[in-house]
Amino acid sequence: MNAVLEALEFRHACKKFDPARTIPEETIREIMRAAHISPSSFGLQPWKFLVVSDRALREEMRPLCWNQAQITDCSHLVVILTRREKSMNPDSDYITRVLESRGFSGDRLEDSRRRYEGYVWDELLPHMNIYAWASKQCYIALADIMAAAAAAGVDSCPIEGFSKSGLDHFLHKKLPQEMTGDLSVAVVCALGYRHPDWQQPERKRLPYDEVVRFL
Repeated sequence: MNAVLEALEFRHACKKFDPARTIPEETIREIMRAAHISPSSFGLQPWKFLVVSDRALREEMRPLCWNQAQITDCSHLVVILTRREKSMNPDSDYITRVLESRGFSGDRLEDSRRRYEGYVWDELLPHMNIYAWASKQCYIALADIMAAAAAAGVDSCPIEGFSKSGLDHFLHKKLPQEMTGDLSVAVVCALGYRHPDWQQPERKRLPYDEVVRFL
């Protein structure tokens, strides 16, 4: 079997983690490397990844996440933050920095900035706001995190069940400004090892030929 498919067959939304097991540091760093190199629209990387292993901090976060046990029982909790309108403005320092990091300068940098600006104002904003669009990019990184974790034999559980305003407020109050800045929570992902008592439910999907059509 294709190695990626094999990993994805292993992956499921683990609802019960073994709190006694911890992901080795080398493994969690490799998993987050997959997030770091994930693709994004225009290559703008509108994200930041907070990898929370501190159990006391996760205990404080748990009530803001519908009191789900995965928040505290997992080994590491990845909070994916997405950039908001200020830093995603075409003329922002952040956009300039990203374009310069890709080797753009002079006319090429300005052409790229204006192309992005045209997309934002003409194609994007009539249909969704910047936060919604940037969050879509974060879900690409989320998928890569879960796939990389599965390939390493690590379980995962993507979590959207949380108070967005509550978690945003908590993180902005609790953490240094350079960690949160012009950022807002997009999605959360618990990583760890399934509890010995946890039985993976049978995966249910609509028929392949109904969902996948070759033209």
